Amino acid sequence: MKAVLLDAENHYLVAELDEPAPGPGQVAIRVAYAGVQWGDTMVRDGHFPVPRPFVPGFEASGHIVAVGDDIDPARIGEPVTALTTAGAYAEVVVAPAVLTLDIGDMPLRTAAGIGWGAPTAYDLINTASRVRPGESVLVHAAAGSVGTLAAQFARLAGAGRIVGVAGSTARADYAAQFGYDQVLLREEFPAGLGDEKFDVILDPVGGPTRHAGLDQLAPHGRLVAYGNLSTYEPVLTNANDLLMQGTSLLTYNSNLLSRTHPDQLADSARRALGHIADGRVRVDITAEYDLTDLPEAVQRLADGSTHGKSIVRVS
Repeated sequence: MKAVLLDAENHYLVAELDEPAPGPGQVAIRVAYAGVQWGDTMVRDGHFPVPRPFVPGFEASGHIVAVGDDIDPARIGEPVTALTTAGAYAEVVVAPAVLTLDIGDMPLRTAAGIGWGAPTAYDLINTASRVRPGESVLVHAAAGSVGTLAAQFARLAGAGRIVGVAGSTARADYAAQFGYDQVLLREEFPAGLGDEKFDVILDPVGGPTRHAGLDQLAPHGRLVAYGNLSTYEPVLTNANDLLMQGTSLLTYNSNLLSRTHPDQLADSARRALGHIADGRVRVDITAEYDLTDLPEAVQRLADGSTHGKSIVRVS
């Protein structure tokens, strides 16, 4: 089969490899499309050290072509979207059966856009921060895959006001399509908010942005940290200060959740999939690449020149 290898020099090479076989609890998927996501940049840049050469790719859509001994063989032929631990940039990938979801008649191209972003956005709103009707929500990285979905899930949860923060005017204009009441530029945060406080803030940025976000919380507000786009330097805060305002600093890690409570992540992915299938939430695929173009796709995500969701056409 054709697959992309990431080598020790950070080169992406298209190679011929043997097809992987599913083990216990796994299925093999003939990949139609693979999703590009932030984990690809982290692996490339060494933040997730893995033995090289390595077949990257963490989300795929396609059809199940084989199952492990303990998986119902009736699943063979099922059209699916899957969260993988690696290997999605290949013609066949092995994925945990529990994180491989039947998509029914949804187009495989659309299903490729679900990936880790949809359950992450769903959980950020409904599980981690528990947005309640009438609450105000601020979303950083508003034009990204998670940000555009989080705004829509927040609206479904009854949020009263949703504000986004984006890195450029073009990205702010794009994000505005997804239900934000206002979108600020990054350099306008937090001064552009005046005295406004928020019940919920979603922060994948870290660093000074996280410190500023804690100051923007209303009494009993919750800031959910789910990434470190700007810096991996630690963010320190005083628990006594949080206590006095009843505010909370929470974290969400979907990769860890997939290993500790995969059924819980699968349930959130299934709920997100349902909202997308019935048209209440829109996945916006803005770029499609060939396997040979993967270096460009990952670099454009890393430097912030993409918005929405990018996918790779495999077969």
